Amino acid sequence: MSENHHARQAARPLDGILVVALEHAIAAPFATRQLADLGARVIKVERPGTGDFARAYDDRARGLSSHFVWCNRSKESLTLDLKHPGANAILARLLAKADVLVQNLAPGAAGRLGLSEEKLRPAHPRLIFCEISGYGDNGPYRDRKAYDLLIQAEAGLLSVTGTEEHPSKAGISIADIAAGMYAYSGILAALVARNTTGQGSRVEISMLEALAEWMSFPLYYAFAGQPPPARTGAAHATIIPYGPFRTGDGRTVMLGLQNEREWKVFCEIVLRQPDLAADLRFDSNSARTAHRAALTPILTGVFSGLTAGELVRRLDAAGIANAHVNDMPALWAHPQLAARERWRKVDSQAGEVPALLPPANASNFSPRMDAIPAIGEHTDPILAELGFSTADIARLHQEQAV
Repeated sequence: MSENHHARQAARPLDGILVVALEHAIAAPFATRQLADLGARVIKVERPGTGDFARAYDDRARGLSSHFVWCNRSKESLTLDLKHPGANAILARLLAKADVLVQNLAPGAAGRLGLSEEKLRPAHPRLIFCEISGYGDNGPYRDRKAYDLLIQAEAGLLSVTGTEEHPSKAGISIADIAAGMYAYSGILAALVARNTTGQGSRVEISMLEALAEWMSFPLYYAFAGQPPPARTGAAHATIIPYGPFRTGDGRTVMLGLQNEREWKVFCEIVLRQPDLAADLRFDSNSARTAHRAALTPILTGVFSGLTAGELVRRLDAAGIANAHVNDMPALWAHPQLAARERWRKVDSQAGEVPALLPPANASNFSPRMDAIPAIGEHTDPILAELGFSTADIARLHQEQAV
């Protein structure tokens, strides 16, 4: 049983909101899971037999897919073959109750299935439509397939990530996450607007546009033909020193400076070379950036004579920000997450799995953190709720419509 069942919870902001999700992979499921966190009822429509293809990405979480476990708790799974003749009647009854329709189907698929806003709006004036695609619903790239890594490439992320020799992708599905976050916030804004106008609206999200927004710092840094930020591995491209440094005991410490006051203190207390602060090669961040090749050996020369513990103690004494370079086991066991009691348990067909509380901590309600659904787990109860008889449901199963 999930943590939220240990006590009756206060009303959540989206209690009573019904979201129908024609979703797969990451972007849309990530958005709708956050709506579920806030209390929305999310009915996830999946292909009979196989379901969301993200279910098969891996089997690392007690036999379940890591991506699916992350993005799909607190939802109900309805299997439905959208191309079956009987699907329209089921969707019509479902949408008659729905507040939000979210879809990230292939380009043009929703229109071919009669699920476009243009087709449905007359009968559903209060419905909020959210459509997530790779490149948007017009323009020369409209029909191109879009996967996370492809969007990272198109948005220029690879050009500023990695080492000088080798561009690298982000280690997470950052284009999907960006699109999912804008879909989530866009839907919340549309719900607020509906409270004022009484009318639904359309929220259209492009993965390219979402990630391009997140690329605005390197875009402006390269304004009007200026050189873009260099690829500098895990070091910051334009603030120095800011990045990982190896110490004499073979460990790595991440540290970062933000201003010239910190640079002066850093030279005095950490490097113990106070005269370095006035060196014209290093007396501003722009100068340090220009003379990175000269500064780096000075830093590494000092750090190689210290253990990680000694360096951290000097950094703390100087008030210089620093961090551990953690791996996944260290993040699972992070003392700050434990101290703030951020972990909960959620149910699944494979048993309980740990899950992080959503990052936005509300004082007046607890987030919903219910089970991860098995494929089609809620199909029959949902169909019965929609008015289909036992015989109807049996026929739909026999016809492999659900």
